[in-house]
Amino acid sequence: MQRGKGMKFVGDSRVKASNRMPNKPKDYSEYPGKTEAFWPDFLLKEWMVGAVFLIGYLLLTVAHPSPLERPADPTDTSYIPLPDWYFLFLYQLLKYSFASGDYNVIGAIVIPGLAILSLLLMPWLDKGPERRPSKRPIPTAIMLLVVASMFYLTWESVVNHDWEASKAQGQITPKDLGLVPDIEIDENSEGYKIFQSQQTCVGCHGGDLTGVGSNPMLLGNQLTAEEVEEVIRNGRGGMPGGQFSGTDEELKTLAEFIASLKEE
Repeated sequence: MQRGKGMKFVGDSRVKASNRMPNKPKDYSEYPGKTEAFWPDFLLKEWMVGAVFLIGYLLLTVAHPSPLERPADPTDTSYIPLPDWYFLFLYQLLKYSFASGDYNVIGAIVIPGLAILSLLLMPWLDKGPERRPSKRPIPTAIMLLVVASMFYLTWESVVNHDWEASKAQGQITPKDLGLVPDIEIDENSEGYKIFQSQQTCVGCHGGDLTGVGSNPMLLGNQLTAEEVEEVIRNGRGGMPGGQFSGTDEELKTLAEFIASLKEE
């Protein structure tokens, strides 16, 4: 069929007639002052920025060293673990009655599972063309509610946690460093037998008197028998008083035994 005999040619107005190769990228030399060579100009800037952040990170690690604690002790049932800050909101969630105890599966699996499932299904649940938050009230409101809940739960976890006790339970003791005094214990003595019969004493200070967890070691103590007896009766620091279940004579014998555990 020839031109003008029933066929019309329609041109694309978006393509200029003079532009015969529309997909050919322009050379960067056509934009003086707005482009730069990848090597070495661009890479040099990237390396300089990376070096600044690396130095800042190293200074931060020197100024605030890692809070190392004593080695894990599976026999220490009094240790209360604390997750990292980005999991504190989940840690606080497990403290509420509807998500703990018999309902622990709700706080540990159901609620986090629903949140993750909602994120996975979001591309199919929110298919509107609008991208402005003001034009998407429901997704925006849900997002703000989730963020506010995470901030609130994290804040609740921080203000209600006993940080002093947490610091004390993680302190490195001489026992952890292998600095246990070389003191021979007379296991046939009356005082040692009385100590072993007191479950509260053994539970806190251990059967070998080297201390359990952050509880103090009795070996190498600098107390007199009278001071030991006073501590057992009235307590000291985190140790409560009135825990001894024997007679006054047995208490005196135990105090003399503990006071004798000194290095010669």
